[in-house]
Amino acid sequence: FRAQTHLCITSFSEIEITMLATRTSSRTFKWALKAIHTNAHTNQKVRAFFGANPRIRPFSATKGSGSDLDTPEVQVEMIPGMEDSNVFSQRDSLPVTFADISRANVAIRSGIKRTTCEKSFFLSELIGANIFLKTEFRQFTGSFKERGARNAILHHLREQGGSFKESGAIAASAGNHALALAYHGQQLGVPVTVVMPTVAPLAKVDKCRKFGARIIIEGAHIGEAKLFAETLVDSEGLTYINGYDDPPIVAGAGTMGIEMIDDVPCVDAVVVPVGGAGLIAGVSCAVKTLKPDVKVYGVEPIFCASFSAALKAGKPVDIAVTPTLADGLAVPSVGPHAFEVARHYVDETVLCSEKEISLAVLRLIENEKMVVEGGGAAGLAALLPGGALDRPELKGKNIIVPLCGGNIDTTVLGRVIDRGLAADNRLCNFTATVSDRPGGIARLTQLLYENNASIKDIYHERAWLHSNVDQVQVKCVVELQGKGHADSLLAALKEHGYPVEWKTIEEGTKLFD
Repeated sequence: FRAQTHLCITSFSEIEITMLATRTSSRTFKWALKAIHTNAHTNQKVRAFFGANPRIRPFSATKGSGSDLDTPEVQVEMIPGMEDSNVFSQRDSLPVTFADISRANVAIRSGIKRTTCEKSFFLSELIGANIFLKTEFRQFTGSFKERGARNAILHHLREQGGSFKESGAIAASAGNHALALAYHGQQLGVPVTVVMPTVAPLAKVDKCRKFGARIIIEGAHIGEAKLFAETLVDSEGLTYINGYDDPPIVAGAGTMGIEMIDDVPCVDAVVVPVGGAGLIAGVSCAVKTLKPDVKVYGVEPIFCASFSAALKAGKPVDIAVTPTLADGLAVPSVGPHAFEVARHYVDETVLCSEKEISLAVLRLIENEKMVVEGGGAAGLAALLPGGALDRPELKGKNIIVPLCGGNIDTTVLGRVIDRGLAADNRLCNFTATVSDRPGGIARLTQLLYENNASIKDIYHERAWLHSNVDQVQVKCVVELQGKGHADSLLAALKEHGYPVEWKTIEEGTKLFD
């Protein structure tokens, strides 16, 4: 029959049916029950799992009385609070279903890379759980966006035929979606126009041009670029492809979830970065359909928590966006289609700070030799010690973390590494007051040498110290080995009588006289 089913006899008294397709009619369901009735004892239990919600329905089967399929008469025990709902119609009403994701998985598999899901020894030891890294940054254009872009182009080719190859697609993007759409448009023979804001990195603009896309620089930010792109939809007859909300985009992103379950069937939790919610909508739908007991967590940067705001309001809302290291997640409002799907499947959404994001990027570089952008590392950021998902119930569990993208500018990478070192107390900034007489600074640097502190930067300041005319301030940035080393150096400075202003990320400037 139309639905894909997986029958597994777990014991002589129980049969488990996993319905893998959500668009299953009641007629098909009766057909399945008839098959079970034919092969099972009358008093056996049937356990049916539909989508994200496991439903246990005991029934007593008796011989049918002339129904169209001659099926057994079934008595269904309703779930509390679900008396007036239908599991099938509920799944059918969502903009994206598992059936859409399954079709996308078949459609795009020849054009994208099946990335690995590798266990990290060092991160597992640090976090206290079995951490598996889904390396989506290894796609040809550097991000998971290729999945949705290719599926969307193929979808419009099926819908519009040859006319789509003549008119083409258009999108507004400053990064990963633009690259993915330009590349797969070139591969599939579809012309692509990309409207990019003036703040778009030149490296990404040049790459899009190399893929044959028409580039238009317009707007101070992505919102203005999108408004301009929408004017070209009517004037030039182009098809607009939203990078995180179009159903084919969401379905394409969800194929990652199928691969996760294939590669790590024992998974207990999946932690997904959230921007426009397209990725978490697709992944959560796939994961929860195949393994309903798996927990799906979303992670947003604290400076742009648009999905959390939408959950609170019950619908997508616009929020103020503050610049963040996770620039790929800085979306002022989640997509309505993506939100509608994600809210049915996601168990919890948490926030991560800029410090945690920079530490996650640093940990990946040092421990895994992986260069990942801030948004792509947000899931890991929440799991690190002190993060929002550093919880007892996740210790020892099998957790998959998708590393969504690796398109980070070299200059930004340098700043992120420095911030990560500062958050790790391996790069410390302090100001000490010393004598302005010969040897004053020499004695300070001698003390730093004796405490194994390497000076990265030092600045001598006379004019802005008004306490004593024969004293000066010396601003130092030093490289240390961690918090213990930093505490030891601070204690040594105080012991030798230096008034110190010690700067930390968490608490700002501390004064020690």
